[in-house]
Amino acid sequence: EVQLVESGGGMVQPGGSLRLSCVTSGLTSLEYYIGWFHQAPGKDREGVSCTRRSTHHTVYADSVTGRFTVSSDSAKNTVYLQMKSLKVEDTGVYYCAASRSCALGVYGMDYWGKGTAVTVSS
Repeated sequence: EVQLVESGGGMVQPGGSLRLSCVTSGLTSLEYYIGWFHQAPGKDREGVSCTRRSTHHTVYADSVTGRFTVSSDSAKNTVYLQMKSLKVEDTGVYYCAASRSCALGVYGMDYWGKGTAVTVSS
């Protein structure tokens, strides 16, 4: 059974930083992609990043490029989303998800975590 569990959310002031974690289990193939997604209050879920497990190559949404960084600890089966220079509009729930491809974004992910909430507010 594939499981993804996010943690690390919380409240932070604008300009602050947070690091989210996504612990994965049951993903037997390195050919899975791990995506981070953001759902702002009242809005659709949108892609933040997509990482290929086998190469650790990551692509980012334009809105987070230069501010967010994905890293991985294979020994811990954990993918991290380091978020810096946070903005009020980064508020929402962050989900990690896994699939054989990120090409279809939200609609193509096979497995989802339950999310972790981030609030950016002064």
